[in-house]
Amino acid sequence: MNVNLKDKIIAVIGLGYVGLPLSVEFGKKRKVIGYDINAKRISDLQKGIDHTLEVTSENLSKAKKLQFTNDFFEIKEANIFIITVPTPIDKNKQPDLTFLLKASETIGKSLKPGDIVIYESTVYPGATEEDCVPVLEEYSGLKFNIDFFCGYSPERINPGDKDHPITAIRKVTSGSTPEAAEEIDQLYSSIITAGTYRAPSIKVAEAAKVIENTQRDLNIALVNELAIIFNRMNIDSEEVLNAAGTKWNFIPFRPGLVGGHCIGVDPYYLTYKSEAIGYYPQVILSGRRINDGMGHYIAGQMIKAMLKKGIKMNAARVLILGISFKENCPDIRNTRVVDVLNELVDYGIEVDVFDPRVNKQDVYEEYGLTINNKPAKGIYDGIILAVGHDEFKQIGVNALKDFGKNNHIFYDLKYLFDTSETELRL
Repeated sequence: MNVNLKDKIIAVIGLGYVGLPLSVEFGKKRKVIGYDINAKRISDLQKGIDHTLEVTSENLSKAKKLQFTNDFFEIKEANIFIITVPTPIDKNKQPDLTFLLKASETIGKSLKPGDIVIYESTVYPGATEEDCVPVLEEYSGLKFNIDFFCGYSPERINPGDKDHPITAIRKVTSGSTPEAAEEIDQLYSSIITAGTYRAPSIKVAEAAKVIENTQRDLNIALVNELAIIFNRMNIDSEEVLNAAGTKWNFIPFRPGLVGGHCIGVDPYYLTYKSEAIGYYPQVILSGRRINDGMGHYIAGQMIKAMLKKGIKMNAARVLILGISFKENCPDIRNTRVVDVLNELVDYGIEVDVFDPRVNKQDVYEEYGLTINNKPAKGIYDGIILAVGHDEFKQIGVNALKDFGKNNHIFYDLKYLFDTSETELRL
């Protein structure tokens, strides 16, 4: 079946790390309305500025058919609506669908017969049809799979990864009817050079997304537990992993803090649904407990090392290098570096954060922290390299250690420098 997509207008709801790159690629080929409730975000994008650094000004300018707005009335002319809003967890580690359902309300007010709504946000299997569709029906007055149709195509963007842009990542697609599935697949095929994979149902596509990051989470949990074990044995974890990695089928994961908008969140969407249907998952939640506890463990290791050097905790100062959830990326969503920081503060330690990548205002609004990108030399009792930004590599270990007093601890969480150059490694 060949679908005529030529005259279809797309509205992308949510212009963050996922929505903007998607809008840009579609906007090179067809009319796209990029919608976000953040007026400042819209203003910046209209000026060719992307603070997420996912899209360059040059690439943004190539999307000639893309327009930006924070006025939801302007999306009414669209025929295809793509939702890319965040789906976080709450303080009780339960799925929070607030943004998703609000976006569904907005689209419901704009739906017309024949329209298609595609969800890309991470959800548990069944959320699209069981939670979102009723909202669309309520606010549109239309009937699902009679008047309008839905699809799910999980986002797979890796923030900060310039080697794997959106077009080079194979796209999973699905639709609520065979005809809708065909149209959705052809739509994404028009921009994804890596190709598409059509899942047999929306629930399968939802499940595929949520297990991708669950698998990564469990693999990292394993190496985190190994790092804890090897630390007690006085064995360097990286040396062990390098040795084991000489076998062709050894998976090269490294220990560390597990945060961000996906890996530290997605497993809870799956476990929530699992528990709702009567199965209490063992392995997945065990891995989550290990990873959620790494901030406490890292802070404890730092404190022990400082005490052994005779450093008094109530007068100590520590410099943390990096606050984003991963290297070479300004994304601070669900960063677990704050767990380390909060634990140190609980011991009466004064903590500064140095991160040249992040937006200072965003960090202050999200965590109440002030970024210090000009730390004084020779004043810190401890330095923790928490995020492996290229900037820290360029500064070099000796210059970074100059921020410390003569008697200080340098803790390298990212194996950025040689074991001989640091006092502590994860």
